[in-house]
Amino acid sequence: MLESLVTSKTRIKLLLKFFSHRNSGYLRSLAKEFDESTNSVRIELNRLTDAGLLVAEDEGKTKVYKANQKHPFFTEITNMVSKFLGLDELMEKIVKRMGAVETAYIIGDYAKGIDSGTVHMVLIGQNLDVEYLDFIRDKTYEKVQRKVEVEILPKDPGDIQGIKIFGV
Repeated sequence: MLESLVTSKTRIKLLLKFFSHRNSGYLRSLAKEFDESTNSVRIELNRLTDAGLLVAEDEGKTKVYKANQKHPFFTEITNMVSKFLGLDELMEKIVKRMGAVETAYIIGDYAKGIDSGTVHMVLIGQNLDVEYLDFIRDKTYEKVQRKVEVEILPKDPGDIQGIKIFGV
């Protein structure tokens, strides 16, 4: 979907990075993270900054970029990126079906705004439906084309033995 609206793969990576979370980045770190040339990243950063979607701030000798939260389309782009990633719907479905989830977190690369292809979740609660995770493994990958790894921790922080389920 997003690929048909935005033709530059580098621009898509930048939009995902900056609009999926409150991330910031500078040219060289972004080029390294995306495995792209600094020139292609610079061109897209300049285009997005000129369009007002990103703001650049000087931190010493480094120019740091982040999403412009004051842009009129900030909320719409954030929602579109979220739908593209499918994380909101995924998180909501898993949490609703798991049982007594007290807290749910997305951690790892996605929490940093990096689309690595794997979503790491932590669920905190008691007596959660572990069997359900086996069922959703294939369905989740079909829907959002991302692997999901879930770690279940007990509600009581004193019980540190938690159940780990990976490869979901």
